[in-house]
Amino acid sequence: MTDLRLAGAAETARLVTSGDLTARQVADAALARIAATDPGLNAFSVVLGDAARAEADARDEQPDERGPLHGVPVAIKEELDVAGCVTTFGGEANTTPATEDGEVVRRLRAAGAVVVGKTTMPEFGAWPYTESSSRGITRNPWDRTRTPGGSSGGTAAAVASGMVPVGIGGDGGGSIRIPSAMCGLFGLKPQRGRVTTSPHAHLWWALGTVGPLSRTVLDSALVYDVIRGSTPGDRFRAGETGSFVEAAGREPGRLRIGWSTAPVSVGVRPDPIHVRAVEETARLLAELGHDVRRVDPHYPDPTAAFVPQFFAGLRAEADEVEHYDRLERRTRETHRLGSWVSPRVTEWAIGASEKVSAKANRVFQDVDVLLTPTTAHRPPRVGVLDGRGTVGSALKAMPAIAYVALWNVAGNPAASVPCGLAEDGLPVGVQLVGRTDDEATLLSLSAQLERARPWDLVAPDAG
Repeated sequence: MTDLRLAGAAETARLVTSGDLTARQVADAALARIAATDPGLNAFSVVLGDAARAEADARDEQPDERGPLHGVPVAIKEELDVAGCVTTFGGEANTTPATEDGEVVRRLRAAGAVVVGKTTMPEFGAWPYTESSSRGITRNPWDRTRTPGGSSGGTAAAVASGMVPVGIGGDGGGSIRIPSAMCGLFGLKPQRGRVTTSPHAHLWWALGTVGPLSRTVLDSALVYDVIRGSTPGDRFRAGETGSFVEAAGREPGRLRIGWSTAPVSVGVRPDPIHVRAVEETARLLAELGHDVRRVDPHYPDPTAAFVPQFFAGLRAEADEVEHYDRLERRTRETHRLGSWVSPRVTEWAIGASEKVSAKANRVFQDVDVLLTPTTAHRPPRVGVLDGRGTVGSALKAMPAIAYVALWNVAGNPAASVPCGLAEDGLPVGVQLVGRTDDEATLLSLSAQLERARPWDLVAPDAG
């Protein structure tokens, strides 16, 4: 039997659609891996064993017309609604299960996916480390003394360890790209508005997007072709684009690629491992025939646009929970500290995002793609948020978001691409940033890098 721990979403769907495996066999294998592996990682907050088996049985009973994710087990980040599950946002303040799936989950099921569980996150996704008083600490499958990053850290740990071939996360300040870099995954933040946030009009106003974390570029593209597209209730909408799967399958052509290791955030210094990863990737891209040059991106300061939306996003979600008193102390403190962010201030910050975007996008007058580190620091040891309030946690977050948060403000697509393992035994990732609405170029270029420099697909089981 195929080792499904190594099979990605595309391969799993092929095996089930062809009849080589049944959806039930695949679901049983995934659930067995979760039972064996997750106790040491804490990637899942909820495992939907019986429901997943029933859903897999229903897939096996379907007629020949089957979707592109037929029989593929997927994990869903806690901030997204799954029918029958409490949408906890990583805490204990909600207690009533959702009555129906959010639109992204509905689209996944319509494409044949089997939802096996929900994954851990820091409360409301406020921090780039997956730790909470409710769910405890989530650990990196490459080294369980280290964080997998966040806020989609549970999803990253589940995919990197081979418990599921693909999982859904969200990115409001790097929360797909940071854990992808720390866990050796491919993670694309799409263009703002590319993926619906329904039933909510937005995710952290202009900052947040939803998307997959995967072990291959093709798997990411496959899932995006299923979930992308807006609904009438979405506040933000992306421009038109073609098939992501087709983009991942074609050569990128000769591109102008600018690289820089200068961080956006003042006072942050990149780890030498990450500087070297960017330089080595730049050399490889030149060998592949691209016009590669060092550039000064002249980054604008996104603080005035980012901070109000950070507070407004957290406050909007916290104001809707059933039991405010059950929120973490740090979350309640952050809620209080953001009381100055009125609706008028929020709208001002969204307007400021457009000005930041215009300045940030000037770099693309001279290059097609920008190459940078994904994070400034190596994955910290777990417990990085222990005992820290809002200000202390924000300071600890700075090295993680120093290269990524700007592109949430600007709205551009940006991807973390694996570079293999460093001498410390932990994964390394670099960030590729594209022009507005140009996910296609990032997918084509990332797939070319994947072919030229294959990366380790699954972390070892050993703790």
